[in-house]
Amino acid sequence: MHYTFSENQLINLAFFLLLISLFIYWINLIVTNLDILKKTGKIITIIINILISTSLSVRWLYHNYFPLSNLYESLIFLTWCFTSVQIILEQKNKSKLIGAITTPISLFTLAFASISLPNEMQQPAPLVPALRSNWLMMHVSIMILSYAILIIGSLLSILFLIICKGKSIKLQGQSYNINTKLLIEYDNNKKINDPSFNLKNNLSYYNRINLLESIDNLSYRIIGLGFPLLTIGIIAGSVWANEAWGSYWSWDPKETWALITWLTFAIYLHTRLNQSWNGKKPAILASIGFIIVWICYLGVNFLGKGLHSYGWIS
Repeated sequence: MHYTFSENQLINLAFFLLLISLFIYWINLIVTNLDILKKTGKIITIIINILISTSLSVRWLYHNYFPLSNLYESLIFLTWCFTSVQIILEQKNKSKLIGAITTPISLFTLAFASISLPNEMQQPAPLVPALRSNWLMMHVSIMILSYAILIIGSLLSILFLIICKGKSIKLQGQSYNINTKLLIEYDNNKKINDPSFNLKNNLSYYNRINLLESIDNLSYRIIGLGFPLLTIGIIAGSVWANEAWGSYWSWDPKETWALITWLTFAIYLHTRLNQSWNGKKPAILASIGFIIVWICYLGVNFLGKGLHSYGWIS
């Protein structure tokens, strides 16, 4: 039908623009540092977000349900969440790392939805009775938005570990107060506040320290935003489950992994707030959380089992 063709064209155009923005962000990160490239990448990201929004709206209007009923629709919505969060972060934070990290994961998600999934899974279908509820929009949208935010925050932690290159990292101060935070140890037993450490002759160390501080602070703040959304999404899902299935919690594979995800990031935030861990340890935990989020969102759906298997992979 005509609307299906229009929807596919919008997604294809968004995919093409994601490729362009990926090259722009990476060129700006690796080769040069031009403000015009950063602005161009941001404008393209906004256009991509509008295209995906239009595609989701077309499906919503023609089929009278919020498009989150199957894997294809949720992947498209996840891509929309990635681009939306990227736009907001780039507005609040001037770091050029945000687009360079977020764009590849958006491209991967959209490519998986458009190319890897069979055509029959991409087609809209009538909702099963359990999904005909207003909780569909609230629960699923909040969960996917929290996944997107946590994935971006975890990616920054992975980048933190890559830049560390196995060195000993200790941070003094609090991540939510960047003015009082100082990297006090970087290279084995050599300390930055050691008089023998000459910063003038070690500008690469100094630049890397500033970069690590920025990444650590941004990762912590992003995860701190995604965790409350994850909590709200799980609570909303429990209420909906009680209405649909008569039980708040059934230890379904999706529910179990959602709890594991929640516990992982709860431990991360707890260790950051009480400063029991700093530097590499919380970054490693957040990196593990990156894998757990993908298992929770996508991995358990390949099992085709449980109460959350509607319209997914069986």
